[in-house]
Formats: sequence, C-alpha cells, structure tokens
Amino acid sequence: MGKRIITISREFGSGGRFIGMEVAQKLGVKYYDKEMIGQIAEQSGFSPKYIQENAELSPKKGLFAYAFSGRDQMGRSVEDMIYEAQRKIILDIAEREECVIIGRNADFILKDRDDVLNVFIHGNMPEKVKRICGLYNVTEQEAIKMTEDIDKRRMSNYRFYTDQKWGMASNYTLSLNSSVLGYEMCERIIMECGGR
Repeated sequence: MGKRIITISREFGSGGRFIGMEVAQKLGVKYYDKEMIGQIAEQSGFSPKYIQENAELSPKKGLFAYAFSGRDQMGRSVEDMIYEAQRKIILDIAEREECVIIGRNADFILKDRDDVLNVFIHGNMPEKVKRICGLYNVTEQEAIKMTEDIDKRRMSNYRFYTDQKWGMASNYTLSLNSSVLGYEMCERIIMECGGR
C-alpha cells in the first residue's frame, strides 16, 4: 500500500525542510510546516509569533526544567496547550489529505496509522555548518552553536511528549544522511519508499 502521508523529522541544517518541500511539489501533495502556525495559534489562543518560536522546540534546554515549567489549574503548561492544538491539527490533516509534514512530532502523533512514511534526515556537521552559514549569514562558530541549541531543544520536546529518543532509527521508516546521499537522492528514496 502506498503511503498517503510523509513525515520528515530533521537535524538543523540537514536540508530536511527543503527535501520535504521538493518531495511534496514533485508528488503534487500539500506541504505542511510553517503553514500550520496560524491554525495552531487559532486553536491554542497564542500568537503566531509565539507558536513559530516555540511549537517545535522546548523552551528550556533540560528535560527537568521543561517538565516543571509554569502550569495552569489543570496542570497544563503553555507548551502542553500548544502541543495539544498541534496534535489535533496534524490528526485532522492526516484524515483529510495526502501530504508531507515537517517536524512537530508528526511521526509519533501518526504512529498508529499504516499509511505514513516516517523519515529522519540527518547530516555531517561540516555540511550542516556550511549550509547554516549561507542561509543565516553567520560565522562557523555561530552556526555550530545554533545547530547544537536547536537540536537539543527539538530533542527535549520530542522526548518529553513522546517518551522516545529523537533521531533514533527505530522510530522512523527511513533514516537518511543528506550529506552522503545528497538532496536529490534523498528525495528519490523517499518517493520510492512512499510507493508512488
């Protein structure tokens, strides 16, 4: 059976977002990444700017600090409310249409469906640093710091909400090194494994 939905988790700087965009375009399906921000903001009641900065990343670097962030009377943190809104939107999208979804723990949220291809894109540090320097106009040292910080926050968010290890191959159908394979080969493998 072909996969209707492709989720792409990725290391910062690995090109996962670009690969996902290309796959969606070539398959003629919807692409969801920042496009979900408005919907998440509407459902959660938080501003789109806040969602953009916090929906996929833990606000604290450590899991312990993350677990004890401010809570409402029902014990939910701001992050919990955003995550729940995001989860509902991802489930709704998956019911509605074929698509590519970038990040946002979509692989875990859709784990019970058999029509999902879960992909993790990673890369070698020199290539990721070069890409980040070019995209964000930063020094190599700044690029390394950005990579470490963003990936650490993604890892904390994923672990907190899924109780799984982010990037562990067993959590995904495919784990692809974009530095070794190149973007076009990653795209071809994803499309072929999606049964299209």
